[in-house]
Amino acid sequence: MRMSPTRLILGLIVPVVGAAAQSAPLALPEVQVSSPRVALQDPAGTFAMPVTVLRYEPRVDVQARNLAEAQADIAIRGGTFENTGFKAGALQLYDPQTGHYFAEIPVAATMLGSPRVHTGAEHAASGWNATAGSIAYAWLPVRSGGYASAGFGGNDFQRGEFYAAHAGLLEMAGRRVSADVSVAHSSSDGTIPLGDHEFTRYNARVQLADATSQTDFVAGYQSKFFGWPNLYTPFNSPESENLKTTLLAFNHHVRQADGGHFQAGAYYRRNRDDYDFNRYTEAGKDPFFAHTTWVYGASIEGRAPFGDQLAVTYRAGYIADELTSTALTFGRFRTRSHVSAGVFPEWRWRDAAGPVWTVTAGAAFDDTNRDGSSVSPTLSVTGDYTSGALRRVRAGYAKSTQVPTYTALNSATAAGLFRGNPNLGRSASHELEVGASGTWAGWDAEAAVFFRRDDRLVDWTFARGVTARTANAVDMDTTGVEFFGRRTFGPVDLVLGYAWLHKNSDYGTAAVDASFYALNFPKHRLTAAIIARLGYGFELRMDNDLRIQEDNLLRVRGGDEAILSSLALFWRPPLARSLRLSLQVDNLWDSDFQAVPAVPASRRQVAVGVTCFW
Repeated sequence: MRMSPTRLILGLIVPVVGAAAQSAPLALPEVQVSSPRVALQDPAGTFAMPVTVLRYEPRVDVQARNLAEAQADIAIRGGTFENTGFKAGALQLYDPQTGHYFAEIPVAATMLGSPRVHTGAEHAASGWNATAGSIAYAWLPVRSGGYASAGFGGNDFQRGEFYAAHAGLLEMAGRRVSADVSVAHSSSDGTIPLGDHEFTRYNARVQLADATSQTDFVAGYQSKFFGWPNLYTPFNSPESENLKTTLLAFNHHVRQADGGHFQAGAYYRRNRDDYDFNRYTEAGKDPFFAHTTWVYGASIEGRAPFGDQLAVTYRAGYIADELTSTALTFGRFRTRSHVSAGVFPEWRWRDAAGPVWTVTAGAAFDDTNRDGSSVSPTLSVTGDYTSGALRRVRAGYAKSTQVPTYTALNSATAAGLFRGNPNLGRSASHELEVGASGTWAGWDAEAAVFFRRDDRLVDWTFARGVTARTANAVDMDTTGVEFFGRRTFGPVDLVLGYAWLHKNSDYGTAAVDASFYALNFPKHRLTAAIIARLGYGFELRMDNDLRIQEDNLLRVRGGDEAILSSLALFWRPPLARSLRLSLQVDNLWDSDFQAVPAVPASRRQVAVGVTCFW
């Protein structure tokens, strides 16, 4: 559905004008904020997951099938669903079968801090096995309290969530022992026929902490069944997926008196995936597309200062993965071990007439027992100003690499719905970036310009006459501009983001008529988050995403231009401040824009909810 500019302007301005006209706002108790760059921390169609707040993050493009919380591809700076890495503390989380499941993190968003988007040199110093960037979460301290929440809405939607935390249960060896637990469930018939879902998540955490350290022991389990026509294939088939993800994790973080830090962690992750091309003929039978992956990981990272002018950032990790599958039985291997390490010294000095300059020069080493090794150099320069509107300038170069997942490596090369390539090798990315941040006319603003060269990037492509998607390597040049700004106008907070992307691609001799991923990107994208404190306990929150997408012949509905919005009205009754009532709408304009080409859009979802805090 194409939205008129007038309707968009009204959608953005009316909440602001209405808020400004109210009396002085009544202060609300502080609640969990998963991201300061988006307005809505919870979805209308299920319970919140770590991926939820990325839907309107200015630097991240979430390409969803059904709900974003059902199956979402996370792209940074025009990358693909497999070019984005995920971290929780020191843990490098991933799925060896496919990047579609990188964001399957069975942890309540309440236990995690705001996601940080790392790109360029920052990503090279902290990320792993990703070429576009990474999303990093910190483990939050346990604070006593909790909430119980319930929601209902159209399409027979039901949701329930419970979270409880107790800080300082007891003292052990001078450290405070705390714990929190979370249970969540949702179900719905879906916003389109055959788009039903049923999700359940269980979480528990024990935390040991003192004034300088925090140790977390985490257990999580999540089951997700969801249906969606054309979920992965454009053949009008009633597809479905059943995912079961288990995570056991340990993370230890130490803050040092000299400004340094140290972090270490280890985890076990198992992901079971049962995909049915036709849920009516395949469900309950011996599954053809059934896969289980195991990942065992351990890593350390930190920063060690040596006086005022020298410091060293470092990281190292080991990952072992394994796949069993009824379909991914081709290729050359189904187990793999990864080792990585990086050292990044930095030198700092103060310019008597200007900023504090920091130069970082280092390199990362990556290797597996199945692929060749790689050394990735990094060089960056930053200048931090202590006065004036300009706060920071930066410039840098970074290389990063990545090895393909098993779906690309082990799918049959000449048959089936997905055509693989066992000869795909390590891809490499080279990125140049310049940027600045500061405060101008009341705006906190950041801007960046970048150029990224991807060599042997793995993409899934379409060719006329071939009834399947095929894994092909592509050399890609991506040029981009990013802007982010935030300002408060009395009772109204406004957050704006803009990104421009341009690509040139070379698939070599491969027959390619369209790309499902590498060439599925917004040429122009504007995000706007509005938070209006209306007074008397009312608060209006709205997220907006206006985009002009690159042409793609696979996108058969919804066009290449879209306005996507989510809106919510919250009320905390002045006489019952522990309660919060909500009315939420996702896809406010009922857009049929296909975020993934050939995959139907999730339509408008309306829900009401009540949450009790303690």
